[in-house]
Amino acid sequence: MFLDLDWQPSFGEIITWFAMDKNGLVAIMVNNCFGKLPKVLLQVSELEGKLDRLNEYIWEESSGVVSYPENKRGLAILDLYSICRFGGDKSRKEVESVIAQRSAFDKKLSECSIPSIKGFYVYHAVEGSVQGEDYPVGYSGKTEMGDYFRYLMPTVYASIDDFPEELRGVVVVSDVLDFTSDQIVRSCEVDSIFNRLYS
Repeated sequence: MFLDLDWQPSFGEIITWFAMDKNGLVAIMVNNCFGKLPKVLLQVSELEGKLDRLNEYIWEESSGVVSYPENKRGLAILDLYSICRFGGDKSRKEVESVIAQRSAFDKKLSECSIPSIKGFYVYHAVEGSVQGEDYPVGYSGKTEMGDYFRYLMPTVYASIDDFPEELRGVVVVSDVLDFTSDQIVRSCEVDSIFNRLYS
């Protein structure tokens, strides 16, 4: 995998990137193979290594780092969820129960607990082998493969101050998006929605 302006989403390449909305709230964006990355991010030199270092820091696997932000001690709230990941035989209440069991702030750090421990929103891209196989349960509109949907929400929020200064340059910023209200980020619009890096 080589991330530059010629890169295109493809099966087998799951990339996690980081975004900030107009209010300074932070989200982890998981492209699930099909979500596009903003061009402003793809222009960053040595992007793969920088994203790897930021991911290692977020997951507290960074070599040489001796301290991380304090546990937010919040909650992780389920918003929309993938029909492919959870299946159509589970009710929303059952999925909420699964998330609740895995997301407490005193649990091991995982995707489910990262909103409660770290304070990040989590957005996932619609996946699937064909269009329509996957969709975000709870959303009444139409989505395309690669569109990002709001999966998990924190109750206590992270900020850019939770990132080391040397890693903040790969956080992509939107001046229009509001993570507290915007459930969907269209993959075809990521370039216009996220048009600058944090500086």
